[in-house]
Amino acid sequence: MLKLSKYKACICEGSAEKAIINVLLDNDLLIFRREELIEEELLSCRGAKAFEERYLRKAFDDKISVIRILDSRKESFKLSKAYENKIDVINIVTAPEIEILVILNEGKYQEFKKSKMKPSDFCKQVLKMPHVKNYNFVYNYFSDANILVSVLKLYKKLPNTPDGELSLIDLLFNK
Repeated sequence: MLKLSKYKACICEGSAEKAIINVLLDNDLLIFRREELIEEELLSCRGAKAFEERYLRKAFDDKISVIRILDSRKESFKLSKAYENKIDVINIVTAPEIEILVILNEGKYQEFKKSKMKPSDFCKQVLKMPHVKNYNFVYNYFSDANILVSVLKLYKKLPNTPDGELSLIDLLFNK
C-alpha cells in the first residue's frame, strides 16, 4: 500500500478523473478520505508553481503527499527548491485516457484496439456516448462503485501499463 503523509492534496487533470475520484471518495474506497485533503476537496491546479502559490503558503508541520491523477506520463511537476523536500509527488497515470474505463465496462476493448481510434472518439462515435468527458456523465455512469472497482482491476491488467507505474487501483483501500 502507498505510504501517504499526514497532509494530502489530490490534483485531478480533468473532469472525468475528478468524477472517478469523487465516486471512490464518496464510497470510502480510497486510502485517504476527503477530510484528509487540503481544503477537503479535489484540486484542479496542474502546474507546480501555481500549486505552491495557492496552497503551500500555509504553515504545515509535516510533509504533504500530492497525488496527481493524469493521463500523461511526461507531464512534469517541478517544485521549487524551497518545497521539493516537503512534498511527495505521487503520479497516478490513466493513460491513454480515463475513457478507457468506459470501453472496458462496455466489453468493447478488443473492438476499440482494432479501431485505432482515440478512446474518447471511440466512446463518442461507436458507443454513442457524446458526453464521455463530462463530470456528471462519468459520475452517474460509475455511480455503482463496485462496477468501477471491477473495471479498475481490469484496467491494471492491460498490457500497456509499464512496470512500476501507479494506476487508480493503487489508491484503493482494499484492492
